[in-house]
Amino acid sequence: MTPQHPAYGELREITPFASVILCDNPGMMELDGTNTYVLRAPGSDECVVVDPGPPKHKKHARQLAELPGVALVLITHRHFDHTGGISRLHKRTGAPTRARLAKHCRGAAPLRDREVIEVVGLRITVLFTPGHSGDSVSFLVEHDGERAMLTGDTILGSGTTVLDPSDGGLRDYLNSLNRLIVEGENTKLLPAHGPDHPELIPVARFYKTHREERIDQIVAALDEMGVTAHEAKPMKVVRKVYRDVDKKLWPAARMSVKAQLEYLREA
Repeated sequence: MTPQHPAYGELREITPFASVILCDNPGMMELDGTNTYVLRAPGSDECVVVDPGPPKHKKHARQLAELPGVALVLITHRHFDHTGGISRLHKRTGAPTRARLAKHCRGAAPLRDREVIEVVGLRITVLFTPGHSGDSVSFLVEHDGERAMLTGDTILGSGTTVLDPSDGGLRDYLNSLNRLIVEGENTKLLPAHGPDHPELIPVARFYKTHREERIDQIVAALDEMGVTAHEAKPMKVVRKVYRDVDKKLWPAARMSVKAQLEYLREA
């Protein structure tokens, strides 16, 4: 029987060229855990690892290090549940690591937008998709007419994405969703958290609509509160707009509200 998500610690095949190992690090931000992808064309002796996961998960790290022929490690963005395992995997395999930020690279240059990487029999196109974080990247993987998009945390397999106000932003995020819609025809969605989906575009469109509706709700809440986006306190907005959401999620919602208020201030 083919394993289904979530299948912790199993190398689960999604396409002939993409498999996933789910790290056992579930949480409010990580959902079921971090999806580490293993990419290789059928018959290839080498593979690419995408997002080696968090530190201090020795079983996950060991499983990745024992993969045959790790030729390259790619990083979708800077958050620790994606980058924490970089040094351990590099030490064990010697494989170069590439990310948008130089501090996460090992033995290789930072990624460039629209760069095409041809490796392990695959064509991987780098797409900068900031918003969730300033350095967020998606990877379009193509082989023999099949396409899959690894979206990191820009689009998740369930729920919606938190925008990190320290370097992410709603304007960039909406532009990134538009970019994924344009690039995503006949393309599977392989997110960094949550289950994979057979089609990227419907999920990306849902995400865009959701953000636009949230902005409308925040504007209405500001009018009701009698304050401007410049004057509003993020948590007060959360209490109005997210009152039907579990309070455990309010700290995450506050991060997105901060980014949304900044968007309105710039309008």
